[in-house]
Amino acid sequence: MKFTFTEKRMDSSEDLRAYAEKKISKLDRFFKTEGEAYVTFSIERGRFLAEITIRNGSLYFRASELTQDMYASVDSGVAAIERQIRRNKTRLAKRLREGALERDAVPAYAAQAEEDEDDDDFKIVRMKHFAIKPMSAEEAILQMNLLDHEFFIFRNMDEEEAISVVYKRKKGGYGLIVDEKE
Repeated sequence: MKFTFTEKRMDSSEDLRAYAEKKISKLDRFFKTEGEAYVTFSIERGRFLAEITIRNGSLYFRASELTQDMYASVDSGVAAIERQIRRNKTRLAKRLREGALERDAVPAYAAQAEEDEDDDDFKIVRMKHFAIKPMSAEEAILQMNLLDHEFFIFRNMDEEEAISVVYKRKKGGYGLIVDEKE
């Protein structure tokens, strides 16, 4: 597994990095291909935050843990990702086609816009570019949940590859928006 470490408002020791590598490397057994791990260490309000993101093929697994000890934050984050992997591998095996975990797809994001309070103009504060890959609605829901996002944009294989959006409904369940082909 390839590792990328980032520190925010702190300096991490080599011991902490080695500890995180050792713990996160144990998750490699769940994947057929080599994954990438992005680990961010930071301090928020006197507590230690460890954010761990693992990318394997088209899937992203993410956990963020805030505790009194950075080592405990790493342990909790690894345990949370392991639970996600176990839970979602079972779902993939039951619902989706063979090889869903190994496909090379990149998750799609929409640009986020915020309204400037001083002006009535719309101001785009962040923009991301991603390839929108074909997948089923179930795969899109799974990827949205793994990223802990409210929506996910994808090319719907069930609707002649129409651009579609799945989203979490406030009253529970999921919604699907499908582009009409003219």
